[in-house]
Amino acid sequence: MATQRKAVALISGGLDSLLAAKVMLEQGVHVEGINFYTGFCVEGHTHAIRKKDKAKPKRNNALWSAEKLGIKLHIIDIIEEYKDVLLNPKHGYGANMNPCLDCKIFMVGKAKEWAEENGFDFIITGEVIGQRPMSQRKETMPVISEESGADDLLLRPLCAQNLPETLPEREGWVNRDQLYDFSGRTRKPQMALAEKFGFDDYAQPAGGCCFLTDKAYSVKLTDLWASRGKRDYEIDDIMLLKVGRHIRPKPNFKLIVAREEGENNFLQGYKKQFITLRTMSHKGPLTLLDGTANDEDLKLAAQIVARFSQGRDAETVDVEVTENGVNKNFTVTPLKADQIQDAWRV
Repeated sequence: MATQRKAVALISGGLDSLLAAKVMLEQGVHVEGINFYTGFCVEGHTHAIRKKDKAKPKRNNALWSAEKLGIKLHIIDIIEEYKDVLLNPKHGYGANMNPCLDCKIFMVGKAKEWAEENGFDFIITGEVIGQRPMSQRKETMPVISEESGADDLLLRPLCAQNLPETLPEREGWVNRDQLYDFSGRTRKPQMALAEKFGFDDYAQPAGGCCFLTDKAYSVKLTDLWASRGKRDYEIDDIMLLKVGRHIRPKPNFKLIVAREEGENNFLQGYKKQFITLRTMSHKGPLTLLDGTANDEDLKLAAQIVARFSQGRDAETVDVEVTENGVNKNFTVTPLKADQIQDAWRV
């Protein structure tokens, strides 16, 4: 009786990784998923805390994929290890702060380590030639295989017929004829295959799963580094960049203004770490002040916060500022919309 081979699948929560794992399961391979948490993942944070679209159930798409596939999913925290990938990418960045090629190399390498430690035979990903402009091109596929150390133990079931045979194919662990030749940016073949397998309600194919690909987030991250004079971050930093309006009126401080109730509640957890501002005479958002500020700065900050309160059209608004447990009170005239400079918005 032939030995059942075991593959570890990189599961992002997207359609491609879901399908790649399913293709292997259909060939009788034992598959388990691995999902790496960098801290920059879109899921599991902003979507969960905001009250917007509350009627729509929130879910982690990687866990949802594993449930649909009926496989075990291993979620691994790589926040600290990932710092070097982001800060010093050998292959550079994409359109924003996304080190996609270095990221893929790193994650495949981590998957290879995990496979060796757990007695798995090979690695699968949902990569498709031409799907992503930086990391999924024909010329980058061998770079990922070689620099990750996975070499020909890395199988891409959705585009394998466009690539040289891998060890699992040569050894007969999988049938190459039952793999696919998808290429390009169209998702129609994947959507047709999903329908064939009976998958619906999957994550939208065009949706990204990493904040580093988002221009607005990347701008906020580079602003954070510029304000501190060094390229580094902690987990709280990257979480806070996902929440609220970020406004920098002066180089020495930035305001993080909650946009709705869920964000207001989330920012409550940071009250002891930052100077906080709250409108007292009118309902308004909780605001964190990141940086240093004198009384003149605090007055300007209070005027900005008043603008985002229900007292925006009032003659004056009372604002309480709390720093290290000590309160200061300001009565200010809210700034008008045209006084909130575009240059301040991060």
